[in-house]
Amino acid sequence: MIRGQKHVSIAVRRPLGDIRLLCQPLGRISVGRWGKAPMSRGVVVLGETLALGMKALLYSAEVALEEGEEKAELPKGLAWGTVAVAMALGVGLFFLVPFFLAQLLRPALASPFLFNLVEGLIRLVILVIYLRVIGLFGDIRRVFAYHGAEHRVINAYEAGVPLEIEQVKQYSTAHARCGTSFLLVVVVIAVLAFSLLGRPPLWQAVLGRIILLPAIAAVSYELIRLWARHPANPVVRALLWPGLLLQGLTTRPPDDGMLEVALKALQGALEADGATPSPSPAA
Repeated sequence: MIRGQKHVSIAVRRPLGDIRLLCQPLGRISVGRWGKAPMSRGVVVLGETLALGMKALLYSAEVALEEGEEKAELPKGLAWGTVAVAMALGVGLFFLVPFFLAQLLRPALASPFLFNLVEGLIRLVILVIYLRVIGLFGDIRRVFAYHGAEHRVINAYEAGVPLEIEQVKQYSTAHARCGTSFLLVVVVIAVLAFSLLGRPPLWQAVLGRIILLPAIAAVSYELIRLWARHPANPVVRALLWPGLLLQGLTTRPPDDGMLEVALKALQGALEADGATPSPSPAA
C-alpha cells in the first residue's frame, strides 16, 4: 500500500500470479485543512493509517480468496469489530500494562519524571518483545518483507533513479518516516507528557494517559516530519538512528516479486495523483 498526496494505491498479487491494483482518493479530511494543519494532521494521519491499513488487509484477503470470476466477500462488521478490539488491546498492552507494572516500583521512584522514565522503558521493552514474537510467524515475516519492499521503492523514488527492480534493490529497507520510528518517538514523548501529570490518583493517571494519546501522536508526527527534512544533519541522524534500528524488527529484505508489487502500487499512486514528482509519497 502506498499513500500519495491525494490517492491511496493498493497492489495485490492474485493467486494466478498477476497483480491487481486498486486506487482510491483519500478522504476529504485527509486532503483538507485538518489534514494539512500542523498538529491536527498527525491525528488525522494516524486515524487514516489505521483505516487504510484495514482496507488494504480486507482487499488483499478478498483477492486471495477469489475463485475464478467470483469474489468472496468478508463480513465488514466482523473485520472492523476485530480492529476495535485490537486497538483496545494495543492501548492496554502498550500504555496501561507498563503503567501498572511501574506502579509496583513506585515506592522506590522519588519523582514523577523518574516514575515515567521507568514506565517508558517498560513500554519500550514490551514493544521490542512484541515485535520479535510476532516476527516469528511466517505470515508476519512475509508482511514485514512487503514493508521492506515499500521502503525500498520509496527510497529509490526519492533518489530519482529509474523505478526498475535492479535499481530499487540497491536501496535500504529502512525509511525515516516509517511508522515504526513513529512508535519509538511516541514512547519518548509519552515520558515527558505523562510527567506533567505529576502524581494524581490512580484513576486520574489512567484517564490522563488515554486522553493525552492524540496530543502525543500529534507532536511525534511533527518531529518525524521535521527530522525527515534534514537527514544529513548530524544531530538529526543521531535522533533518527534508534528508529531506523528498530525498523530491523518490522522489515525484511523482499524478493523481486514483492518489489514488483510495491512498484506497481507506487506507480498507481503517482498516476492517480497526476504523476507529480513531489512531494514524495509515504509508506
